[in-house]
Amino acid sequence: MQPRGDAAEPVVRAGRPRNLQIDTAVLDATLAVLDESGYGHFTLEEVARRAGTTKPAIYRRWPTRQRLVLAALARRLGEADAPDTDCTLCDLAEGIIVFVAAFQRMPPDVLGPLLADCAAHPELRADFMTTLFDPPRTAVRQTLTRAIARGDLREDLDLELTLDLLGSVVHYRALFGHAPTTEAEIERAVETLLQGIAVDYPALLKHSRQRTAHQFHAEIHDVGHRTGQNGPHNMDLGEEG
Repeated sequence: MQPRGDAAEPVVRAGRPRNLQIDTAVLDATLAVLDESGYGHFTLEEVARRAGTTKPAIYRRWPTRQRLVLAALARRLGEADAPDTDCTLCDLAEGIIVFVAAFQRMPPDVLGPLLADCAAHPELRADFMTTLFDPPRTAVRQTLTRAIARGDLREDLDLELTLDLLGSVVHYRALFGHAPTTEAEIERAVETLLQGIAVDYPALLKHSRQRTAHQFHAEIHDVGHRTGQNGPHNMDLGEEG
């Protein structure tokens, strides 16, 4: 996932050009303070001190502390890219694994308190969702739409409900942080959901296993090529022949 630059952008006002180095220093300092102190002890004074700037300079760019924190978290979250491997199970599992990993890079004790701080203000709450939750949701929607077009998923699929079900795997533990989400749990959750929304789940599962095996052999062949081996037959894959 690549750093995002379009979420919770600094406010642009008329006058002299904005110093982008200050923007970067402030966002870096914001993440450092959040990493060390969480949201409850976050102060703009400490951010300004670490960034070598002033509170007025910060407020000229981000009018509230919530917007500043959202901008910093968006950088760490990165771009939400939807995998496209022609394997529905693979794409959904990989996409959610990537998003879980991204949310696990969030500073501890931040997302829940930040959401609570934004909840009473409709505009801030909308910005919270748009900045942190909508990008991965959009990427998963693309994966589901492609799967419907391939005939893997039912045409009458309720996309928004399915997105809510898949998103809960990521967001519930990201917000409350009470337990990590493992790759095995993600794969089980995706497989469980696909059993209800796939056109032909056994065929979909067979395709994903065939593709995984093909990818494994291709990677082994690539390793052999780069190391001077002649391919996978020089390595023990646990297969006969």
